[in-house]
Amino acid sequence: MNDMYEKNYPELKKHDGYTSPASSYPLHELKVLQDYIHHVNLQNLGDKLPNYKKQFILIKFFKSKKNQLVEVYSKNKDDVLHSIGKVSVVGRNFVILIILFNRYWIPFSAIQSAKTPFGIPDVPRNHQHVVIDEELRKKLLTNFGATVSKREELKQQFFDQLLESNLRNWVGTKVNLYADKIYKGKIVQIKDGNLHLTHNQIIPLSKITYIKQVRSMSFFERTLYSIFKK
Repeated sequence: MNDMYEKNYPELKKHDGYTSPASSYPLHELKVLQDYIHHVNLQNLGDKLPNYKKQFILIKFFKSKKNQLVEVYSKNKDDVLHSIGKVSVVGRNFVILIILFNRYWIPFSAIQSAKTPFGIPDVPRNHQHVVIDEELRKKLLTNFGATVSKREELKQQFFDQLLESNLRNWVGTKVNLYADKIYKGKIVQIKDGNLHLTHNQIIPLSKITYIKQVRSMSFFERTLYSIFKK
């Protein structure tokens, strides 16, 4: 009987014995309880640090929706911007949504509401996983900084970037940028807390409420986009 049990449940075997149970609850009940405790702890942390509560909640929400469609309402002066897209990157103070040929950077400070679009199953998922083979494992152990800095998915896995850090990867990208007004141009550099666009446009990062990547579409892409919009 013991041999059969070990064969059917090898993950429970530890050396010559078995792992101690994490709880007296069944595993399914323990999972529900752990999720509840995590949410309560997050709420309590937010109550103790009210200036960071919105940031904590949004990070938790967007990470649970990684690679899923979300609907975001954000504020730009007196206007409300409505965005729908897949969660691509979750930073420390911003989120990137992507949809077909568009990419949007939305700072948490501008977000008024975020949810799963109507009609889409609201099924939370864990943060993205990266398959780490033996070669990559060795590189991470022996040269962590250089290895992670070369791969965007590893940066997202190990670090929550600031908007300023992320935008440095997009120098040369043509964007429409919302702040006190709408600016248009290519990103030249990010320096001293400011984002520099072509035509000598300088915008403080703290004033940015929305960034939309602008790119030229081929006839085929425009056709797909028009179909998708319908």
